[in-house]
This record gives sequence, structure tokens and C-alpha cells, in this order.
Amino acid sequence: MGLELYLDLLSQPCRAVYIFAKKNNIPFEFKHVELFKGQQYREEFGKVNILKKVPALKDGVFTLAESTAILLYLSRKYNTPDHWYPSDTQKRARVDEYLSWHHTNIRSNAGKALWIKVLIPLFTGQTLPPEKLQEVMDELAISLKQFEEKFLQDKPFIVGSEISLADLMAIVELMQPIGVGCDIFEDRPKLSEWRNRVEEAVGKELFQEAHELILNIKELSNIQIDPQLKEHLAPVLRKMMK
Repeated sequence: MGLELYLDLLSQPCRAVYIFAKKNNIPFEFKHVELFKGQQYREEFGKVNILKKVPALKDGVFTLAESTAILLYLSRKYNTPDHWYPSDTQKRARVDEYLSWHHTNIRSNAGKALWIKVLIPLFTGQTLPPEKLQEVMDELAISLKQFEEKFLQDKPFIVGSEISLADLMAIVELMQPIGVGCDIFEDRPKLSEWRNRVEEAVGKELFQEAHELILNIKELSNIQIDPQLKEHLAPVLRKMMK
């Protein structure tokens, strides 16, 4: 039994895993877990990941959750090029440093525009006031300023002259607002130039393939949402709507 990756490309971390595996010619079977249909709650998927989240990996009888753990596992098992997760101690520490900061900053803030503009109206039928979106974009702007000043600085990529897992995890998150018309790269030339370099390093065709769903997210307006998923997300949505 070969490598299986359980993914939904609407998910930012899933896109990172997908791009990394494809770019490095890692053979895998794509197992599509459709989040809006609640497939993550099915008993079959629970045997792969009891946390009921994607991405998830199954390699024979071995299973693994969490995107960072999966990316590191793939990089080690398949001996991917060193620049992704450098063997140099200090360069590797820079990747680790970014990934540690990422979850409570870029990841925490970048996805909220999608929820406010598309997902909350889709799940609840209610539209949030423009002030709520502006509040989210102001929070993201703080994270973007820190990203540029602390992590990117004047380097081509976060670690230096080559792309790493840090850049990959960052870019998939920052594409989330783009899908709902919030162009965070506009008027940020340093960030925009970095994005172009990341796309080139990954390959524009692969990059577009991975982001096709999120860039057409508004087409989901007529999708049928799984009732169990609505019930599960209700407390989260109520908190975001306050």
C-alpha cells in the first residue's frame, strides 16, 4: 500500500502539502475529503485521523496528522532538496522560527476574510457589516508588517536565496483573502515581489492548480452544507459574528 494524502484544496495547509508533494515528485494517492460535505466526520476517515481534520497522511499502516509534521515527514522520507528544510542549523532554525510564529499570526488572521465575506453568509444566510471585514484586515495588516520586517526583510525568501517550507506555508495562507477579492499584495511591493518569486520557485502551473478552488470560492454559494458541519461550527460562527 502506497502513500495516501487526505486533502481538500480549499484548506490552506492541504495546499501546502499538495504543492510540496507534487513539486518534489513524491508519488501519492490523492484522497479527497470534502469538508463542506462533512466527510471529515465519517467513520472511515476517523480511522485515518481521529482529530477529524485535514491534511492527513497514511503510509502503509502509519498515519500522521498536522501539516507541519506531514511536510517534515515527507521531506525526510523522500530526501527532498535541502533548501526546503535546510540541514544548516541556523537556516533550519529560521524555518522553525517562522513556523512557530505563523500559526498565531498569519494563519490566525489571513483566513478570516474568507469567513466574513463568503462562509458565514453561506452557513447562516446573514451578511456581516463592512466594519467587521475592516477590523479583520487591520489585524492582518499588523501581521503582514511583522512578516516583512522580521522574516522577509530584504531577502528573496524567508531563509535567504531559496524557497523553504516557511515560504510555502506563508503563501498558501496569504492567497486565502485573494479568493474573496481582498488583494493584500496591492500597495505592498516587497510582499508582491516575494509572492512572484514563490510562484516561480513552485511553478506557476502547479501554483494555479493548487489554488483553483480558492480563487473561485464564490462559486460555492449554491453548495449544500452538511447539517452536522453546520452544528459543529455554530459556536465558532457565533463568536465571529459578535
